[in-house]
Amino acid sequence: MNFKVNPIFGNNTESILDKIKMFSSTGELFGNGDRNKIKLFDFNGKTINIKSFKIPNLINKIAYRYFRKSKARRSFEYATILLEKGIGTPEPIAFLENFNILGLKDSYYVSEHLNADLTYRELVEIPDYPDHENILRQFTRFSFGLHEKGIEFLDHSPGNTLIKKNNEGNYDFFLVDLNRMEFHNSMSFEMRMKNLCRLTPVKEMVAVMSNEYSKLYKESEQKTFDTLWKYTSDFQEQFYRKKRLKKKLKFWKK
Repeated sequence: MNFKVNPIFGNNTESILDKIKMFSSTGELFGNGDRNKIKLFDFNGKTINIKSFKIPNLINKIAYRYFRKSKARRSFEYATILLEKGIGTPEPIAFLENFNILGLKDSYYVSEHLNADLTYRELVEIPDYPDHENILRQFTRFSFGLHEKGIEFLDHSPGNTLIKKNNEGNYDFFLVDLNRMEFHNSMSFEMRMKNLCRLTPVKEMVAVMSNEYSKLYKESEQKTFDTLWKYTSDFQEQFYRKKRLKKKLKFWKK
């Protein structure tokens, strides 16, 4: 077993470990638990979030034991880096990895639970969401800030940014599902646009984001829009091609 606790919570090590050990029989399920399962627990009067990652296949069991860090460990370490860089994410509390003779058996990531007002997904699905354009422009500035700090969030997709309205009437953004990230000294224009391409298929939203991003970066609004829309279109085409292929495979299995 490999277990690490954020020093801030060092006095609660045993309590945190007990909650992970009782994960299967206690806690309140959060979300649908299709791939990874998340449960909520009460912890000293606040809610914490424990994520149990899907048991890996044989190849990944070995890889996560000897060659790569597990998703739980990466989530913990990347959350720590984000906070050090001034980027919002729920406070990391701990991670645990269990190993057996084959490799990684199971793993857990523990963090504070954040009750958000919305995610980026609501902006995509509800065009008349209150203060829609203002939130979208602030989100774009947040994403620009990530890029300026060399943070390439590889899962920068609609459900992975939590949004909360703050006391000043502006919005704070918090990244979740952190296990796929890369950190660079700098990011090129192409890398930046590609990093935004999974967020929305809505052309009007891409136009607003391009307008806002071009105010902060050296490229023109037109080039920003053309590049981002190209990457967005490519991603959507690939996404639906995979969906069609999965449907066909399901059909032939029947």
